[in-house]
Amino acid sequence: MKKLLSCLVLSAIICGSVVSCGDSSSSSSESSEPATEAPTEAPTEAEEDSSEEESSEPVAVAVDDVEFEDAVVPESGDAYLAIADSQWWIKYMGSNEDMLTYDAGVAHIDGNGDYTVSVTADTNGFRFDTTGDANDQYTPSGCVFSAVIIKDAEELLPDAIITINSIRIDGNEVELAKKGYTNTEDGNIRSNIFNSYVDDSALPGDARTADGALFEDFDSTKPTAINDGSYSAQIVDEAAFNNGWLTVEVDFTVSGLAE
Repeated sequence: MKKLLSCLVLSAIICGSVVSCGDSSSSSSESSEPATEAPTEAPTEAEEDSSEEESSEPVAVAVDDVEFEDAVVPESGDAYLAIADSQWWIKYMGSNEDMLTYDAGVAHIDGNGDYTVSVTADTNGFRFDTTGDANDQYTPSGCVFSAVIIKDAEELLPDAIITINSIRIDGNEVELAKKGYTNTEDGNIRSNIFNSYVDDSALPGDARTADGALFEDFDSTKPTAINDGSYSAQIVDEAAFNNGWLTVEVDFTVSGLAE
C-alpha cells in the first residue's frame, strides 16, 4: 500500500495537481532535489480526479516499473533499531509509515543469544519518499535518538537484558564510548545507543545490565557497586552520525531469559 500511495503522489505531481491518498507520514518533494528539512505541515486534502489521459502519462508508467522494497513492521517479541535523524524527520520507530521502514532488519527474540538489527536509507522506497525520484539519494545526518527495542517485552520477556556489542555506520565500526544498560519503557524493553533526552545523572531506576542492577531501588537514589559512572544512555559520540549515514547495524546479545 505504501508503494501504491507513493506512485499516486508522483503521478499527481507530474500532472500538476496535489492528491491526498490516506493517512501517511511519508513525504515526497515536488522536484528531484533532496529535501533539506522536515516538512512543516501535511499536504492539503483534495479529491482524486485524474483522467484516463493523465494516468497514462509515460513518466507515471515508468514509476510503476520501479521495484520498491517491503515495508517492515516488528511484531510482538521482535527487536528493531529505533532511530531518528537530527530533525526527527528521517526515522524508524517500528511503523510502516516511517521513511526507514523499507528493508529494516528486525530479529525475533526466541531465547538468549546474539542478534542483529538494522536500518537503511539505501532503498528505492526511501529515495522516492524523500526526493520523488528512486534514483536520487537523500542522505540523513545527525541523530537525536537511537536504541535497540524489543516490542512488548515488558509482558513477553520481562527478564530480558540487552547488551550492545557493536555498532556499524555504513560498514564502519563505531567506538563505544560508554557502557549501555537495559530498561523498560512504554511496554517495551530497550537499550539506548544515543538518547539525547536522558542525562547520565538521571538514569532510570530500573536500569539493569548482565552484571546486575544499577540501583538498589527504583527511585534511583542508591547506586549499586557496579554503577561507577561508566553507564550511559549515550554510548557513542554524537559526532559519529554528523557526516551523514545510509545504513546502521547493531549487534547485541540477549541474556536473562529462562532456558
